[in-house]
Amino acid sequence: MKFKTRLQVTFLSIILLPLILTAIAFLVIGMLLTHVQQGTPLSSLDYATMSENVQAMLEDTDSAYFELAEQAEKDPGVFEDKIYLDKISSEMVRSSTYIIVRKGQDLYYTGNPTAANRIFSKLPEYGRADTTGETGIYYDELEKFVKQIDFEFRDGALGSVFVVSKSNKLISRTLLVDMFIAIVLILVFTGVVLTQWLRKSMISPIDQLNMAMKKIKEGNYDYTLQTDSKGEIGDLYQNYEDMRLRLKESMMEKQQNEQQNKELISNISHDLKTPITAIKGYVEGIMDGVADTPEKMDKYIKTIYNKANDMDKLINELTTYSSIDNNRIAYNYHRINVADYFGDCVEEVGVELESKNIQLNYSNLVAADTMVIADPEQMKKVINNIISNSVKYMDKPRGVIDIRILDDIDSIRVEIEDNGKGIAQKDLQRVFERFYRTDTSRNSAQGGSGIGLSIVKKIIEDHGGYIWATGKEGEGTCMHFVLRKYVELQPDRE
Repeated sequence: MKFKTRLQVTFLSIILLPLILTAIAFLVIGMLLTHVQQGTPLSSLDYATMSENVQAMLEDTDSAYFELAEQAEKDPGVFEDKIYLDKISSEMVRSSTYIIVRKGQDLYYTGNPTAANRIFSKLPEYGRADTTGETGIYYDELEKFVKQIDFEFRDGALGSVFVVSKSNKLISRTLLVDMFIAIVLILVFTGVVLTQWLRKSMISPIDQLNMAMKKIKEGNYDYTLQTDSKGEIGDLYQNYEDMRLRLKESMMEKQQNEQQNKELISNISHDLKTPITAIKGYVEGIMDGVADTPEKMDKYIKTIYNKANDMDKLINELTTYSSIDNNRIAYNYHRINVADYFGDCVEEVGVELESKNIQLNYSNLVAADTMVIADPEQMKKVINNIISNSVKYMDKPRGVIDIRILDDIDSIRVEIEDNGKGIAQKDLQRVFERFYRTDTSRNSAQGGSGIGLSIVKKIIEDHGGYIWATGKEGEGTCMHFVLRKYVELQPDRE
């Protein structure tokens, strides 16, 4: 449930729930306190009116009552005089107050015949009168308040004088007190119910989220939050889970990068140590006079030069890796003729391969005018890194490297295949990962930083191409990469 809906429900509950419960309480308490049976003494119910002055009604009733009561005590025979009774009726202050005189079971006199006929049959029997005049009888259904005076006629017949006053619906003062207590309890109940509902639906989830955020702060990325709630709470939990998973992934990636950087430093340190040790050894040989002939001196100097080149390559790889890691490789794209460019590359690396007793075969099966968009320097790094790997892992007395340029309709495919030691099937998909090495022995002859092919993959992908490896262990490896052809758009003809 959304917060907006919760607030609307809360608002309506605050208004409607107390009203409904108050109405129920009023009906229940009212039925208990105001459902007065015929003949129930008014004083025992302690009624007060809502819509008119009850005190005025009682004073008028009491005034007539006490006058009649006094007369009944002095001379009850006057109640047989209808002229006297008319005089008493005319003196009633309230038009709704009148008297009824009953003789035996018959109506002897009334100041209001119409009203008297409705209540006459319900009047209490002779002997029910309260001689103190402090109580009366309230007829709820007729809304009549009655006080009774008993006397005897001159002929010995039993008689009663009733002072009848009409009143509006009366409500017990006890009812008001009970209703006040009920309303207080209803408000407390409503507050408790709404508080518990809001606590369960809003405060508890927020507390759980707060706890989860503390766990994140402490570095615990495995603390999960599960909920079936919809709306903002559900979205908040889902956003937390997404954030937690991303932070966990980011932290794992950071740890992996730190581990890879440590491994890189270790690899570079190892690979730099080998040529530096060799350079130091040959320089010491020159200083000690071991290279005492021009031929030895030339050999020593060439070896030192080659070792320095190896160090330069390692440093260049490290620089390129740093640029890749920070996405700072600066590409300078040009339209390149495929035949001319790869022909020059083959010619350049051919001399070096020939000196290492490796045969280089080259075939170009694309049209002479085929063009691609590429950075010549970066593509040269791709070619050199792949061939360097082939040379590094060459285990045959007579090595062979084949470079083929194939036509794939809207792209070209370059294949560089060797007959070296090959790569196991389980390693083919991972050779382009950073620092992944199929050679775990790390001997001096087949070292390497482990980032060469990851650099190749990055450069090819930045050119909009893709690369993969095939081969068989013990027979050789083939690197394939694809580049899109450059197609010049022709102007539209009318």
